[in-house]
Amino acid sequence: MSLIEKIKSNLPELLHLLEQSVNMDSPSRSKPHNDRMADWFTQQFIRLTGGRVQRLCHDTAGDRLVCTVGDGPSQVLLVGHYDTVWPIGEAQRRPFRIEDGIAYGPGVYDMKAGLLQAMFALKALLDEGRFPQGKRVTLLINSDEEIGSPTSRELIEELARVSSASLVLEPPMEPNGALKTARKGSGRYKLAVRGVSAHAGVNPEKGVSAIQELACQVQRLHALTNYQVGTTVNVGVVHGGIGSNVVADYAEAEIDVRVASGEEAERIDAALKSLSPFMEHAEICVTGGMTRPPMERTGEGAALYELAKRIACDELAFALEETATGGVSDGNFTAAAGTPTLDGLGARGDHAHSPLEFVRIDEIPLRTVLLARLIESC
Repeated sequence: MSLIEKIKSNLPELLHLLEQSVNMDSPSRSKPHNDRMADWFTQQFIRLTGGRVQRLCHDTAGDRLVCTVGDGPSQVLLVGHYDTVWPIGEAQRRPFRIEDGIAYGPGVYDMKAGLLQAMFALKALLDEGRFPQGKRVTLLINSDEEIGSPTSRELIEELARVSSASLVLEPPMEPNGALKTARKGSGRYKLAVRGVSAHAGVNPEKGVSAIQELACQVQRLHALTNYQVGTTVNVGVVHGGIGSNVVADYAEAEIDVRVASGEEAERIDAALKSLSPFMEHAEICVTGGMTRPPMERTGEGAALYELAKRIACDELAFALEETATGGVSDGNFTAAAGTPTLDGLGARGDHAHSPLEFVRIDEIPLRTVLLARLIESC
């Protein structure tokens, strides 16, 4: 039986498991829910592949899973996450459903379908006797990707450094299902401003408005944006003051930074941390930093894409494009660790982080075969 026939025959089971997983809440910051999700994925991986699972416990975050098939010296790393952006109770409010060949539900697209595609890709290779000799495939299932992987970054980088390739199970880029060969790096900063309070009607001249100072700084920050090189600096949240009749003595801003290169990351970080006040007697403090390094397009990463493109064209009869994106993933960490990385190998669909989130069922077998053949060929 061919891989595509094998995976198509397993599609009803995959969809049944997708329903079970989507109907289990797994918000990033709820350890009890995430640990229950980890229990479930452990059981399914062992049952489907006969592989082994190392469960890495954490005091506050959900437990991470290192799922392995094979014992060879060469490792291919698959990277995914079971946490979602959705709160507790979301699965009950809008449970998994299928309508007109489309599957809906919280986390179905980002990215529980991608995790199951990885497991069924491995199952197909094993069942058909095509799992490559001398190779070890490790599926890392992360628990806190949606909040920046604060407890998982070190593990991701450690596994990447001993892998010949990293295949990331995030969804491809729509509208054409392109794979991602580059991602911007991201940073999160906070700017705090201290002023001097005063009565806005009686003696405003004795005050120093933290809000006025912040307004000046916002203009300076947004001026750092350079679309030509892919750099954006965005002040997305501001707070300040206690009343309209009080000269505000405190204000703060939350800042998002996106950069396409390590050089730009260093430039913007230095610019933010060297900010000085516009107003006399105002004080400013910048905290935070770059949270994910850029995933820059490299020759080795491009070679992985060319391999995927040939498989898609020659064996699966569809055209496969590549793209760069401003969004981030754990692929940023694997690429920065020096590992050839190809991202976007999960399920096709759309509307990540939206109640409209969905996956296309007809695309699941094709994308699962593509992943299986990449595992086989890397």
